[in-house]
Amino acid sequence: MTKIVEAIYEKGVLKLSVTLPLPEKSPVTVTIQSPPVGDDAERETWLQVSEDKLTTAWSDDDNVFNELLQK
Repeated sequence: MTKIVEAIYEKGVLKLSVTLPLPEKSPVTVTIQSPPVGDDAERETWLQVSEDKLTTAWSDDDNVFNELLQK
């Protein structure tokens, strides 16, 4: 199951905004994405736009460049 849940970090503990339907001691994977602040917000926006454009522009034919970097 993949679910996105907001949480608050307080005194070393993540407090979820909702209760999850998981058995006690279930292993989970947590990805932390903190909100950008100040100049970081603009930087994050540019990074995301750049990544989106690269993802759409990159094709299987471009993988030859990855092979060259590995040599």
